[in-house]
Amino acid sequence: MIYPCILSGGVGTRLWPLSRPDRPKQFLPLFGGESLFQKTCKRVRRAGFAAPIVIGSNAHRFLIGEQLSELGLEANSIVLEPVGRNTAAPALMAALIAAETDPDALILLLPSDHLIQKEDHFIDTVLSAREAAKGGSIVTFGITPTEPNTGYGYIKVAPGGDAVRPVEAFVEKPDLDRAQAFLEDGSYAWNAGIFLYSAQTMIDAFKQLQPALFEDVQAVMTTRHSDLDFTRLDQASFEKLANISIDYAIMEKAANVACAPVAPDWDDLGSWSAIWTVLDKDEDGNSALGDSRFLDSRNCLAYAERGLVSVIGLEDVMVIATTDSVLVAHKDKAQDVKTVVEQLKAENRKEAEQHPRAYKPWGYTERINTGDRFAVQSMMINPGKSISLQSHLHRAEHWIVVSGTVEITIDGRTSLLTENQSAYVPLGALHTLRNPGRIPVRMIEVQSGTYLDEDDILRHSEPSQDS
Repeated sequence: MIYPCILSGGVGTRLWPLSRPDRPKQFLPLFGGESLFQKTCKRVRRAGFAAPIVIGSNAHRFLIGEQLSELGLEANSIVLEPVGRNTAAPALMAALIAAETDPDALILLLPSDHLIQKEDHFIDTVLSAREAAKGGSIVTFGITPTEPNTGYGYIKVAPGGDAVRPVEAFVEKPDLDRAQAFLEDGSYAWNAGIFLYSAQTMIDAFKQLQPALFEDVQAVMTTRHSDLDFTRLDQASFEKLANISIDYAIMEKAANVACAPVAPDWDDLGSWSAIWTVLDKDEDGNSALGDSRFLDSRNCLAYAERGLVSVIGLEDVMVIATTDSVLVAHKDKAQDVKTVVEQLKAENRKEAEQHPRAYKPWGYTERINTGDRFAVQSMMINPGKSISLQSHLHRAEHWIVVSGTVEITIDGRTSLLTENQSAYVPLGALHTLRNPGRIPVRMIEVQSGTYLDEDDILRHSEPSQDS
């Protein structure tokens, strides 16, 4: 059995302002309403594959749970990393988890933020590599290059016609001249960071090549404990793990590394210009996401999260409009978005870190407007969920129900509100909300007071999950 392990802890700052640390690129529904994370999960939802092991950031736990729920997919386990520690530790963690129930398990390690358009071709290549992995090889899937790209590491593959061939060398990201030479040589592939290996092979590799890290990961795994749908790890123990990639830790040192070349129309979508290349286009090469219009423009990308974006008389330009930020850039400058984000972080701008929509254990809130002594946000509460019993020291709240039926409790008095009904929560009042129905509740919340930040919440009980 192949156990997919989906790594979903990345941030993706080059897709700002849509991608932010609290909602990074792998969770953005850019492709027919689905995210790259969901596409990755669906890719391995087939015969011969077990339910996925998802390893992601604690900060994204509700996004992971929500998006799996949308697919109707139950994970083997959702392991939450307290902090980021690159890919070596997760590669071993997945092996240890699978080996507990299946000593013959094969692990397919997959980044969650890659687009693969020829999915059946990719899966066929994975299946063709099973015997090599069962035989003790750590198989990496090298993407057949289509251009002299300097943004990827390369793999030099031994000549021959076999589906899986020995790796002769791993090469760091080259300059343009070397990348062009690699393309012309024909024996080099892009390193996509996708691996297939037996659980025991990876455990043995760590014991031999990274014994200290092996012991540290084992120690972390002994701290596992369940929190509803999630598996949590001790933060202090996890922070001691080496921050190292599986490439540096194992692949570049092991003698049993092989490569399965594959050409599945792959892209890691590391910039808005890369997003433009894979989207449908009009006769002038323009791509629109959301409510967008083009006039006398060519090869442009427009994204409208809310409202209308019109592009007039421009060429090779990207316009990305979210509810709180707008990016306008030439496609050739797409990589410089990261520099803008770094500047915003230095200025402590919330737009660098926080998306207006914040996912909660019970649903989400989405910021609509803020000003002096007021804030307005929408709320969605999932069926059967409730917020914690809480109070505020510095603000009052007004609730208006847009749809659904919500049970409200204010200072011990409980009542039901339905569409177009409202309630007032005085400053200091104990209050909670619960959705007793079978459809989501949608509400508008108006906050007013002298201090409106999230830390003005005194929780007197916890909601259905932690936060």
